[in-house]
Amino acid sequence: MVPVVETERGRGLAIWAQIAQALQDEITRGVVKPGEQLPPEAALAARFRVNRHTLRRAVAALQEAGAVRIEQGRGTFVAEDVIDYALGQRIRLSENLRKMDRTPGSTFLRGVEMPAPARIAKPLGLRAGKPVILLETLSFADGRPMSVGAHYFPKARFDGIVEDYRRLGSITRALSERGIDDYTRKVTRIMAQMPDQADAHLLQQPRNQPILVTEAVNIDRAGIAIEFGYSRFSGPRVQFVLENDA
Repeated sequence: MVPVVETERGRGLAIWAQIAQALQDEITRGVVKPGEQLPPEAALAARFRVNRHTLRRAVAALQEAGAVRIEQGRGTFVAEDVIDYALGQRIRLSENLRKMDRTPGSTFLRGVEMPAPARIAKPLGLRAGKPVILLETLSFADGRPMSVGAHYFPKARFDGIVEDYRRLGSITRALSERGIDDYTRKVTRIMAQMPDQADAHLLQQPRNQPILVTEAVNIDRAGIAIEFGYSRFSGPRVQFVLENDA
């Protein structure tokens, strides 16, 4: 049971500030972890023995300090650590996360063969309608959803890559199985948009918070396009860092 917290008048600190201080201390000590929801407003007001107006002022102060985020209709959540996602010539999600002492992970969503729409065929050097393999994945950092990725590969060269990915758990390893020991990023286009219902559910974020979207083309050593990627990253958890690779 969460203990009742007594606030003190006349100690030189406003009641709402004392509440904000107490909640911030619990966040700092990890009593409430990043991404977790604070108790409902009524429960917090009862705990601190204050009215809702005073409680709201305390929570607003925490929001201004970046300690929490308030989602209309859902509640108040502890702010999550933002992940620096490096964008350079060689982008390997797992390597990026391990360098930051974070634990990477991924889940297979689906793999299908389909005729390539023009916007996907062109960057892959194909004619519209040519078959491609779509591999969709959900990536994690420390167990939290980070991005939904749609990876398109020319079927003529990569037929069977879905099975390779499911066996190896890595696109880089699946490509290596086919003799592609290195590949680089030719171009990355970045934009922001609101998530649809499916992406919001997978990324565990509300639909009223934007996501970061990348469209990218990877090429092999010969400069031939091997993958078109369309990835949607959690806006509250990820920020992009541009790097110049040596």
